[in-house]
Amino acid sequence: MPAPHAPRPAACGALLLAAALAATPWAARAAPALDAQEALRAGEAVIGTQPGAHLLLDRQGRPVALASLRGKPLLVSFVYTGCFQVCPTGTRTLQASLRSLYETLGATQFNVVSIGFNPPADSPEAMRAFAAQHRIDEPNWDFLSAPPATVDALTRDFGFRYVATPAGFDHVLGVTVLDAEGRIAAQVYGERITPEQLGEPLRRLLRGVPMPARASLAGLIERVRLVCTVYDPETRRYRYNVGLILEIAGGLTFLLAMLLFFGLEARNRRRARRAAA
Repeated sequence: MPAPHAPRPAACGALLLAAALAATPWAARAAPALDAQEALRAGEAVIGTQPGAHLLLDRQGRPVALASLRGKPLLVSFVYTGCFQVCPTGTRTLQASLRSLYETLGATQFNVVSIGFNPPADSPEAMRAFAAQHRIDEPNWDFLSAPPATVDALTRDFGFRYVATPAGFDHVLGVTVLDAEGRIAAQVYGERITPEQLGEPLRRLLRGVPMPARASLAGLIERVRLVCTVYDPETRRYRYNVGLILEIAGGLTFLLAMLLFFGLEARNRRRARRAAA
């Protein structure tokens, strides 16, 4: 599932970051990583189950019961508004796929929700701004906030796993497909989900056709992309996003250069004052 990406720290933020880095042993600063196999296993394990009666908030801060969305198939994606690259890309790709599905299946045959899983940052206001920023105005697509007390149980029910990292969150990118009774029917993984990937389970649900056998875990992991860590199929390992490391290193180098510059300036002024005296 690069990240989230918080804005680059200002000078004071860089000072705090430098102090934290200096005070933390290198071993303790090793980047956390999501166990992709466990994350995929958790997602597949909940297929056939029904998430609990969780209460969420819409973009106006009004309560929305998850159970109230039953009656039609439902597509659910988890996002966090602090992500500046992958979540927006996934959201826009989902929008493009939906527009194709509206033409073939009809815009009133299913509903879609994107749920912010990082409270309090993913507030109703933040979700409203996220939707507006990416020009999501489909009438059957809502953006909901998960209250802090709800997040753990909600994400567990959907088999959604995530890990906080210095850059934001590692998580598997995908969409959960629920049937009209609110049971999880399928997990569709990928950063750029196509209309065909979403259309297959939706068509089956709308026609009452049984879902196909689940894909193997080995096959699923080949399609997984994480935020901050990227799966390399050649080495079968996850490599950390070195771009973030270089960005932090560059910021610290700039900070040290500025401190050195001001230190030299102060020394030269003292010397000039002594010479003038």
